[in-house]
Amino acid sequence: MNQIFDKWVAIWGNAMSILEHRPEGYARDITLRYPIFCPFSGRGLRLCFDNYCGTEPIRLTKVTVRVNNRFYPLLFSGQQSVTIAAGEQAVCDALMVSVTSGETLSVSIYLGDFTQMRSSVFASGPLSNGQYATGDQCEVADFPISCSRKINQVYFLSTVSVLTSSEKRAIVCYGDSITAQAWPDYLTLRCQEQSFLNTSIIRRATSGSRILREYDCLTYESYGLKGTRRFMHEVPTDGADTVIIQQGINDIIHPVGAEVNPFRPMSDLPTVAELIEGMKWYIEQARTLGYRVYLGTLLPIEGWRTYAPFRNEMRLEFNDWMRHTTLADGCIDFDQAVCDSLHPARFFEAYDSGDHLHPSLAGYQKMAEAVPSELLI
Repeated sequence: MNQIFDKWVAIWGNAMSILEHRPEGYARDITLRYPIFCPFSGRGLRLCFDNYCGTEPIRLTKVTVRVNNRFYPLLFSGQQSVTIAAGEQAVCDALMVSVTSGETLSVSIYLGDFTQMRSSVFASGPLSNGQYATGDQCEVADFPISCSRKINQVYFLSTVSVLTSSEKRAIVCYGDSITAQAWPDYLTLRCQEQSFLNTSIIRRATSGSRILREYDCLTYESYGLKGTRRFMHEVPTDGADTVIIQQGINDIIHPVGAEVNPFRPMSDLPTVAELIEGMKWYIEQARTLGYRVYLGTLLPIEGWRTYAPFRNEMRLEFNDWMRHTTLADGCIDFDQAVCDSLHPARFFEAYDSGDHLHPSLAGYQKMAEAVPSELLI
């Protein structure tokens, strides 16, 4: 019996944040390329490009996708190029082409004109390597090494969806730099290794972001938008039915006092009650989408440069609420997965990247293992 492909489900995704503002923040005559792991078979592709954080229009001169070693042009209302206004998105015309589970596609974006490189996000992990090259390389199989470089910044591309079968679904991982790094990629690999083949993992994370605050200064604007400006822009996703939220540590560790840093006054420090209200708002918004909601506990911070016992006490109180609230469908105890059982305020040594805030690659793998199997079926 022929399989019926009648449901759009995201197979890859990232948030959009603000690239650090530098004088050289424009590009021209370059090609960006991103590998896209495809966990599902299907018969169509649909891609979304996002200028959410831009302050002026951008023009994508040409976009191609490589499927099974063949390049296909993407069109926008039948046209090769598209202009995306500041704050807006563009979704390409559906490309009706067969894709195979386990295949790695590649998306290439040629920017022929001067383009504001502002809507972007950092992402890293075993499935999250990008490249750029000078010139129009959209239909070149391998970028010449003399005119290309690797990057971990994803510009403009926010979602790749496949027209697939009805049992397929997506899980959204929402958060800050910890989620912008490797654990969602390791969760994707776990799904493949353990035959959870109906589920894709979509990352929506921006480094430095907080639930309740955002910076309004040039120095720290790249630390991202606050939750009320991010959540409902990022979380609605083709085929998703679940969101895992792991955020809040930056709200706790950023404020240091205006006498230390004029942009980080202690008045920015929320109470735990305010953090809980922010998380309740997330849950309420996710429910309007019909999503199940799982909360992820905050990781150890002892040894981080702004560590203080009162910050750890806030973390523990917030984690305790997440573990016991009945408002969410469950809690994933990332904290317990990576902490030192003999000294829980800090990471187990092998799971610490060395900065005492972000996990090592082994720690990110441990986080992926902590996600209950029943979420992945």
